[in-house]
Amino acid sequence: MAVPNTDAARALPPPLTLSVPPTERRKGRTMLLRQAWITGAASVVGPTEGRGPLSEGFDEVADDHLLGRGSWEKAESELMRRALARLCDRMGLRQGDFDLLLAGDLLNQTVATAFTARDVDVPFCGLYNACATFTEAVGLAAALCDGGYCRRVAVATSSHHDAAERQYRFPTELGNQRPPSSQWTATGAAALAVEAAAGTRAWARIAAFTPGRVVDYGIRDPFNMGAAMAPAAADTLAAHLFDLGFGPQDYGAVYTGDLALVGVPVCEDLLRVHGHALHLHDCGVELYDRGHQDVHAGGSGAACCALVCAARILPELRAGTWRRACLCGTGALHSPTTYQQGESIPAVAHAITLQAPGAG
Repeated sequence: MAVPNTDAARALPPPLTLSVPPTERRKGRTMLLRQAWITGAASVVGPTEGRGPLSEGFDEVADDHLLGRGSWEKAESELMRRALARLCDRMGLRQGDFDLLLAGDLLNQTVATAFTARDVDVPFCGLYNACATFTEAVGLAAALCDGGYCRRVAVATSSHHDAAERQYRFPTELGNQRPPSSQWTATGAAALAVEAAAGTRAWARIAAFTPGRVVDYGIRDPFNMGAAMAPAAADTLAAHLFDLGFGPQDYGAVYTGDLALVGVPVCEDLLRVHGHALHLHDCGVELYDRGHQDVHAGGSGAACCALVCAARILPELRAGTWRRACLCGTGALHSPTTYQQGESIPAVAHAITLQAPGAG
C-alpha cells in the first residue's frame, strides 16, 4: 500500500495559540459541555454495508443501491430521508419537534442533503467538512443545546458510493481499477437527536468537542485519503486529550472516522510523537468485512463514522459497557478540480467525547 511522504510526515504542525483565555466552559481548543445529550439514533444502509459485521445494528438495509429512485443522488437523499423518519418514529416525535437540522453530505453544494431538507419542515443549516461532517454537526448541535439556543437538534449525514465515485473519481460503470490504498465510500445515512435535557431516554452525553484546524502534509494522491487525513486526526486528538487531561485508560475506545488501514498506523505514529500511545479503532475498518468484501483499505464517506457511531459506539455507551468513548471524524477537503490542478489535499478532523448516561 502507498504510504505518505516520509519527509512531510516527520514535521508536526506548530502548536495552535489561541487568544481566548481558558474558562470553565473551554480549555484550549476544547469546548466543555454540560447539558447536551444524544437521545436517539437511526441508520439506513445499502446492501453492501448490510452484509458487513455491523449489519444487526442498522435499522434498515436497502435491497438495492437506487432505493427505487432514478439516480444515485436521489437515492442518497432517500437514505437520509428514511433515517430521519426512522429517528422520529423511534422517539415518537414529529419533524416539527426539532428546532434545527444540521446535516451534510459529500456532493457538490451538498445537494443530497438540501433536497432532503426541502421535504423536512425544520430550519436547516447545511454543513460540509467532507467525512468529518458528522462530528462537526454533533459538536455544533451540542454547543447550541448546551448554550440554551436550541432544545432539540436533528443531526444527519449521508454518502453514496456510486454518487461519490461519479463526482470524485470515475463512474462505476467504467469499472476502473483502484489501488490498494483507496477506500470504499459508504452507502448509508444516520440521524441523531441531540437535546439539552435527556429525560429518561439518554443514549450518551456529549461531554466535549474539539474543533479541528486544517492540516496539509502535501499528500496529492486522491486514492490515498488515509495518509492525507491522518495528520489532521493526530493534531486534533492530541489537542483533545491534552485539553481534557485524558489518556487511553480513560476511554473504552478511541475511534477515528475513516483513516482505514493506511491512515491508522500513520496517525498512531504521529500521536506517539505527541506523547500518546493510543490503539485506534477506525470506523472505515469496522464497517466492512475485508476478508469477504472488496473494499481495499476500508470504508470512507460522510456516513461512515455516523453509521458506526449509531450501530456500534452508542449501543456500547447506552448499555454501560464503555464509560466513555472518543470519536474523531476525519475529512479530506479537496475537489476533483483542485487535485487535477496539482493541489495537495488539506484535511480536517473534529473530536467529540461521549459518556455513558450514568458516568460522572
